[in-house]
Amino acid sequence: MKLLPVFLAVIFLASGCKQTSDSSEPQARPNIVFILADDLGWSDLPAYGNTFNEAPHIDKLAAEGVRFTNAYAACPVCSPTRASIQSGQYPARVGVTDFITGHWRPYEEVIVPKNRTQYLPEEIVTIGEALKNAGYATGYFGKWHLGGNREHHPLNQGYDEANVGQGYYHVSFNPPRETNSPKRLSELLTDFGESFIENNKDNPFFLFVAHYDVHVQLDADQELIDKYLNKERKDSYPGNAVYAAMIEHLDLSVGRLVAKLEETGLEENTIVIFYSDNGGLIGRFDKIPLLAQDKLSVYENNPLQYIASSNAPLRAEKGTVYEGGIREPLIVKWPAKIKKGRISEALVTSVDFYPTLLEIAEAETPQEQILDGKSLLPELLENKFDPERAIFWHYPVYHHDVPAGAVRMGDWKLIENQVSGKVSLFNLRADISEAMDLSELYPDKTAELKALLQNWQKEVNAEFPVPNPEFDATRRYEWGVHPDRRQ
Repeated sequence: MKLLPVFLAVIFLASGCKQTSDSSEPQARPNIVFILADDLGWSDLPAYGNTFNEAPHIDKLAAEGVRFTNAYAACPVCSPTRASIQSGQYPARVGVTDFITGHWRPYEEVIVPKNRTQYLPEEIVTIGEALKNAGYATGYFGKWHLGGNREHHPLNQGYDEANVGQGYYHVSFNPPRETNSPKRLSELLTDFGESFIENNKDNPFFLFVAHYDVHVQLDADQELIDKYLNKERKDSYPGNAVYAAMIEHLDLSVGRLVAKLEETGLEENTIVIFYSDNGGLIGRFDKIPLLAQDKLSVYENNPLQYIASSNAPLRAEKGTVYEGGIREPLIVKWPAKIKKGRISEALVTSVDFYPTLLEIAEAETPQEQILDGKSLLPELLENKFDPERAIFWHYPVYHHDVPAGAVRMGDWKLIENQVSGKVSLFNLRADISEAMDLSELYPDKTAELKALLQNWQKEVNAEFPVPNPEFDATRRYEWGVHPDRRQ
């Protein structure tokens, strides 16, 4: 008994020394910064071959990281892709397959399925929740579009700090923050991101900055617009000066956030992800001018009032399952782990971010939540990937095309028209523009991919259009108010 105090003192000192040693060790788990653009196309960035737009900070990000050439959004519109990032599930499984609230053509040949919920289902464990449970500080700033009620706000979906904004110059935030500021929304969101980095620099953090650029209505600082108005076009790209200026606003934000990481000494052990939520928009589905009201004079009596961009050489645009609607720019930088200047042809999709970030953060996979994606660490660290991987799309609504589904496996892609049942087959290695339907020339490959798509549709409980008893061929292209929006 006389030795007990001495024994306890030794234990106490030993444990104290261990605590001191642990606290002085460098942070092992990386910080994560996810920057999401809105409607930015695969062909819009200089890093992907664009010769008109300018994005030097994004170019630098690509030069210092890995640029993916076969990255995809899980849906050709915003809400479903955002749901796939937050849930790790395909939109068809989540039940959000169109933007919230959705498109509606009441007199079309078929009635399209509505979103099962007009918000991200509450039972979903978001990537924010998963990382928060793993000890990460979590912040979300910008466009959410996964439910506007309090219970569906990012603050109730795993994010410690969050401000959802709207507008460009005269912005408002939920919860309120910096109202009546003369700054652009992209600048304010970057301010919030910088503050979050500064306030959490001593602990691992997950920062999600979701920009509104380059979504319509197109708006930007006049000084930047004038810069591009005076710039000569070198190819067939439309060269919309307002759109180009919005890309530069986006690029400036990327530059500021990366500079903040450098300033705080966090750059080496921070993974930065730059991505877009769907393909680029060419023109509005409702055929109205896509410029902000006070920018209409920039292109008075000019077709560029109606044309934002081009996705060439990709076919079509946002709102379709052709490549122009779903193929995305994806750049990932992680100085501690990723070799500079790499290009990866790996097939990746937005459902992959969730399992990737779980592995990076050493976080637990949520129980009873199916994850449809795969971790991209082999692709990121070693450029190892399955060249015959299969990925899927389900977009059963009218937008810039008819309801459709698709599967890509390796170089082959099949698209199914969900109204007529017709299928088309393309080989993207030989025909990135999807100009030549090969379904009749390769019937075995067509049958193989069609069966693969149908089996996946059953697995995720995909919902399909049904015949419309009110079909009126003379009014079929009229747009109506979505039933859920009238409630």
